[in-house]
Amino acid sequence: MNRAIDLASSFAVSVVRAGNGMNVGALGPRPEKLLELYEFEACPFCRKVREALSILDLDVLVKPCPKGGTRFRPELVQRGGKAQFPYLVDPNAGVETYESTDIVRHLFARYGAGDVPFALAFAPLYHASNALASLSRPLSGVRARAARLPAEPLELWSFEASPYCRLVREALCTLELPYVLHNVAKGSPKREAFVARSGKMQVPYLRDPNTGREMFESADIVAYLDATYALPATSVAATTSAAGADRIGA
Repeated sequence: MNRAIDLASSFAVSVVRAGNGMNVGALGPRPEKLLELYEFEACPFCRKVREALSILDLDVLVKPCPKGGTRFRPELVQRGGKAQFPYLVDPNAGVETYESTDIVRHLFARYGAGDVPFALAFAPLYHASNALASLSRPLSGVRARAARLPAEPLELWSFEASPYCRLVREALCTLELPYVLHNVAKGSPKREAFVARSGKMQVPYLRDPNTGREMFESADIVAYLDATYALPATSVAATTSAAGADRIGA
């Protein structure tokens, strides 16, 4: 897709979702162990969970599961019993669960002030705006591309409402590259440490421990990921689940 169209449609998603995930809300205790999330970028229910993670300033190990993916989808089916997204693993609470509503409630109850924000809790408003958001980028972050698996997960500093970060997350998703998502929305207590590391407050920012590369700029990051990890398209398995349909759980 043309870069200008990419940016315009990504901005549209942020506008339709009214900037959810741009600002940090009231925070509760911080998890000692890293959360894990099986999801794919284009899934509207996964977006709801990512917005919650951004608002709660939580880091998470993302295991991308785009359609046609052969890396983490089978792992999830073995672990949870079905290819349904999102799926959260919280080792701090001994919780593993599908269903975006249940995941969001758990996150705000354990790591926030308890109550889920209206923009995420009021179902009619959420579903209407989220459907429009998905229509803004209907083919992005959906299907897997063949890619080499890195020895270690990459790291991405991001926040959900940023249209530039969305482009990078889509690339990571389609290439099935696992990554630690460091949320640094406005008001994040982690911003000071991030600036000390990177030199300025700008996202997206990628660190690849496998090559030692660290970089800003979404276009440069996407180009780097493609050059470093993408394989010929013929390497992608063209099969889906035996049932022939994947579910994206609400």
